[in-house]
Amino acid sequence: MRTKTWVIIAILAVILLWVGCGYNGLQNADQGVKTSWSNVETNYQRRMDLYNSVVKTIEGSANFEKSTLKEVIEARANATRVQVNVDDSASLGQFQRAQAQLQGSFSRLMAVAEAYPDLKTTQSFRDFQTQIEGTENRINTARRDFNSAVQDYNLRVRRFPRNIIAGLFGYHEKPYYKSDPGSEKAPDINFNIK
Repeated sequence: MRTKTWVIIAILAVILLWVGCGYNGLQNADQGVKTSWSNVETNYQRRMDLYNSVVKTIEGSANFEKSTLKEVIEARANATRVQVNVDDSASLGQFQRAQAQLQGSFSRLMAVAEAYPDLKTTQSFRDFQTQIEGTENRINTARRDFNSAVQDYNLRVRRFPRNIIAGLFGYHEKPYYKSDPGSEKAPDINFNIK
């Protein structure tokens, strides 16, 4: 009778250890996703800070179309209002749309700014152009890292036997960061700026 009791206790201990290790692995993967998303947000914040700097530079250096500047300021405000839940694909999509709107309006601002020779020669504007290129590269890297972390997490949630533990503790797949609709097509570049 004693041997059976010890065997049952040993089996239960192994099961508890297995569940605990599986749960901890899911926790680590979940935190990896959250950390990666935080890095994405950090790079978007860096972009936002750079945009603020260039807007001030342009305001001080050129008297250009106010509507373009207003559009950037409004898009920047909209982009900062969006709250992202990495578990919710709808909030992730809303964030992506706000960022795309900001990037589009800022591209128009840059096109207008290029028409002002005095502005192009200012050191702060040249510095900004270099920094924004680096920031866009960082954003792309952070998005890739986020998707890698999501892939790792989703594989842990879906693979047997860990999917049993994931189901017990309410872990579900997380959405990937997706490209903006239409970004698979080559952009139409028009240098006829007026």
